[in-house]
Amino acid sequence: MRILLVDDEKKITTVLKAYLQQEGYQVSTAINGLAALTMFKENPFDLLILDLMLPGMSGTEICREIRKISSVPIIMLTAKVEEEDRIQGLSMGADDYITKPFSPREVVARVRAVLRRSSNETAPLADIISYDNGLTINNLQYEVRLDDQEISLTPTEFKILGALAKHPGRVLSRGQLVEIVQGHDFGGDDRVIDAHIKKIRQKIETTPSNPQIVLTVYGIGYKFNPNARE
Repeated sequence: MRILLVDDEKKITTVLKAYLQQEGYQVSTAINGLAALTMFKENPFDLLILDLMLPGMSGTEICREIRKISSVPIIMLTAKVEEEDRIQGLSMGADDYITKPFSPREVVARVRAVLRRSSNETAPLADIISYDNGLTINNLQYEVRLDDQEISLTPTEFKILGALAKHPGRVLSRGQLVEIVQGHDFGGDDRVIDAHIKKIRQKIETTPSNPQIVLTVYGIGYKFNPNARE
C-alpha cells in the first residue's frame, strides 16, 4: 500500500513516515499542496494523509482538486478543533479527521481502519440484503420492501438509500452522497440531498418527523440504522 503524506512540519512527516513504514506501508512525502498534486497525478497512491494548513494551497483545496479525479481515501490532519473545520474537511470529501497533537500509533490505527473500510466499499453488493429494521433491498431488481410491502423509490432515492445501507452506522456526508448519485441533475448543490432524504423518509419511516432508519448527524450528514424500529 502506497501513502502520500503531506505536511509542512518536517518533524511530523519524519515521525509518521517511520511509524507507517514499520507497518509495511510505502510512504512518500510532500511539504506543500502543489507538490502533493503533482506527485498524486504522476504516481498511484492508496491513501493520502493531508494537513489542513499548508503554505500556498490549503488542505481543503487539495482535497477538492483530488476529489475531481479520484476517490482515494483521505485523512485530514489539523491543529484546529472547531466543529466547523471538521465539517468543512468532511464535506470536501475527507474520509477521516485527526486533530493535532496526536499519537503516531493513533494515525497508524486510523490508516488501517480507513483502508479496510475503503476495501469493503469496493466489494460487490449482495444481491438481496435484509435488515432487522424490516427493510429488504434487492440490488438485482432495484426493489425495496418494508415488512414485505414494496416501496416505490426513484433511481436517485434507491442509490442514496443503498449507499447508506451498505455501511450501517457509518456517517456519509452530503458531499459523499452527491458523489455517489452524480449525474442525476444535482446542479452542484449538495443540499438537494436533504430533499431526497425527506422523500425517502416519507416512504420508509413510520413517523417521518421522528426517523428511526435514516438518521441525521447534524452538521455532517446521514447514517443508516439497521436495527431500531418504532
